Amino acid sequence: MARGNFSWVTEFILLGLSDKRELQVLFFVIFLLVYTMVLLGNLLIIVTVRTDPKLSSPMYFLLCNLSFIDICYTSVTAPKMLVNLLFHRRSIVFGGCIAQLFFLHLVGSSEMFLLTVMAYDRYVAICKPLHYTAIMSRWACWLLVSCCWAGGFLHSITQTLLTVQLPFCGPNTINSYFCDVLPVIRLACTDAHLTQWLMASNSGLISLGCFLVLVTSYVLMLATLRGRLRRGHRKALSTCAAHVMVVTLFFAPCIFIYLRPPSTFPFDKYVCVSYTIFSPVMNPLIYTLRSNEVKESMWRLWKR
Repeated sequence: MARGNFSWVTEFILLGLSDKRELQVLFFVIFLLVYTMVLLGNLLIIVTVRTDPKLSSPMYFLLCNLSFIDICYTSVTAPKMLVNLLFHRRSIVFGGCIAQLFFLHLVGSSEMFLLTVMAYDRYVAICKPLHYTAIMSRWACWLLVSCCWAGGFLHSITQTLLTVQLPFCGPNTINSYFCDVLPVIRLACTDAHLTQWLMASNSGLISLGCFLVLVTSYVLMLATLRGRLRRGHRKALSTCAAHVMVVTLFFAPCIFIYLRPPSTFPFDKYVCVSYTIFSPVMNPLIYTLRSNEVKESMWRLWKR
C-alpha cells in the first residue's frame, strides 16, 4: 500500500459472482455470448440506420444513439468481468476502479435520459402528429441527445468526486464483479453515511424520476389511442407495451439498488447483472426487430 491523495489502498479485490470454478466457466460462456450479441446486434443497428436514407426519422436517429450507448455501457463492465472469470484475476487498480465507476454512471444515466427522450418522441408522434416534424427537428434531436450526455456527465462527475475525496486505508474487498459507488464508499476509513445517502438518493431519484416520466408518457399515449384502435393504432399499442416492458427491466433493478437505505444484500450483484449485461441485449430486440422498416433495411444491407 502506498499513501497518496488520501488513499492508501492501491487496488481493490472483486469477488465476482461465484468462487466455484464450474460456475465461473458457465458464467464466462453465458456472458461472452451475451456480450457478443450486444456488440453485433447494436453495431448492426448503427450500420443499418447510417447507411439507409429511408431510416432518417428522429426515431431511428435516437435509436442509433441508444445502440451506441448500449455498446459503451456493457463494455464498461463485461470485458473486465470476462477476463477475471477466464484468468482467475480479481484485482483492479484504484485508478481503474474509479474510472469504471465514472464511466458506468456516465453512460448509464445518459441511457436513462435518452430512453426518456425516446418516449417523448413517441408521445409527440402519436399525440401530436401534425406538429411532429416541427417539434422533433434534426436540430432538436441533436440538442436533446447532447443534453442527455451533459446530464450524464454532471451526475457521474458528482458521484466520482464524492468518492475520490474519501480515504481508503483498510479493507479493499468488493462483493461484486465491478466497481460501483455504494460498494466502494463502504470501504472508506471514515464515517461516510451522509455521503452514502447523498449518492444513493442522487442515483435513485434519477432512476425513479426518469421511470415515472416514461410511464406517464406511455399512459398519455394509451389514453390518446383509446377508442381509435385501428390497425395502425393496434401496432402502436403493441409497441408501447413492449417498450414499457424493456424499460421496466432496466429501471426496476436500478431503483431497487439505489433508492433504498445504504445497505448490502448478498444478491445485489445478481440484480446488477440484469441492467449491466442483459438489458443492453434486449434493446435491439424490442426497439428494432419489431420494426418492419428496420428489418427490410437489414435485408437490403445483407443482400448488398
